[in-house]
Amino acid sequence: MQTLEANMKEKVQAAWNKRPLVISGPCSAETEEQLVATAQQLAATGKVDILRAGIWKPRTKPGMFEGIGAKGLPWLQKAKQLTGLPTAAEVATAKQVEDALTFDVDVLWIGARTTVNPFSVQEVADALRGVDVPVLIKNPINPDLELWSGAVERVARAGIKQIGLIHRGFSSYGNTEYRNAPMWHLAIEMKRRNPEMMIINDPSHICGRRDILQETAQRAIDLDFDGVMIESHIDPDNAWSDAKQQVTPERLGEMIGNIIWRKEDVASEEYHAALEKLRQQINHLDDELMQIIGQRMKIAESIGQYKKDNNITILQTNRWNEILERAYREGERKGLSKEFITKYFDAVHMESINHQKKVLDS
Repeated sequence: MQTLEANMKEKVQAAWNKRPLVISGPCSAETEEQLVATAQQLAATGKVDILRAGIWKPRTKPGMFEGIGAKGLPWLQKAKQLTGLPTAAEVATAKQVEDALTFDVDVLWIGARTTVNPFSVQEVADALRGVDVPVLIKNPINPDLELWSGAVERVARAGIKQIGLIHRGFSSYGNTEYRNAPMWHLAIEMKRRNPEMMIINDPSHICGRRDILQETAQRAIDLDFDGVMIESHIDPDNAWSDAKQQVTPERLGEMIGNIIWRKEDVASEEYHAALEKLRQQINHLDDELMQIIGQRMKIAESIGQYKKDNNITILQTNRWNEILERAYREGERKGLSKEFITKYFDAVHMESINHQKKVLDS
């Protein structure tokens, strides 16, 4: 028995350290047959490192399927025994942590709806004290890096040594293409803050539909993510939850096989010399941009003085619309996306307003 447990601990550690890491399994454990069959088919692909299954499912509205509950844990344990794959499950309460560990779940993750609530994260963290288990933490639903960082800190303070991040996208007003807007810049910033911490991408929850899973997963890998978590089901169209974003194990295997797994670096003097030359060009251009923006703000301050002298409001809506329309036209000619132009000029505009406000208040 001890040998079997030791072997599984080695498997868990090997999976945790593997790059790229691939986690897959059904959104929800529905029946023992469904979970075991999905697990066996995923194992047969040879491309999955950890088997996931939703045991408890926090849902947006009451009356929706909220997971099979603790009775699904023996099914997950059986799937592990039959496939040899380490298992992972989401936990949101101390009782769920206790139940998951009782049935030898190897990796736990804290979901987006839990990460958003420091009280819930603390409850889970307290339940993890003295436990040696890897923990993954999903970003909160809302785009708040401090909440995400806070959850990491709470779990770390509980003594958990192996902590990883899951980027599953954020709720966003007006978002139409994705179920949850990826907001890649936030994941990149979280990675910058935690350079030694594993971060994997969850394209299933970002996309909400299977037709763009591949391109989203590829983008994550291109951004040097350490792996992916993708939901898989033997009969996705009839899944009890999130049917549109799940894929069959066979399709999952094809997707993983089609991803171009890029390296962060390569031992080539020629490559590094060429890259350094280009980076120096970017540095020079950035310096010029800062100088030009600084000059722009000086002009904004002069405009602010004229407005002050003539008792004119700071915001001039017609002028702002004129600036944006001109920027969109120029940006399109230079291959810049409308999204980038909007965000860039919004930031410049707010800084300009701040400079003019200081003049009016002086």
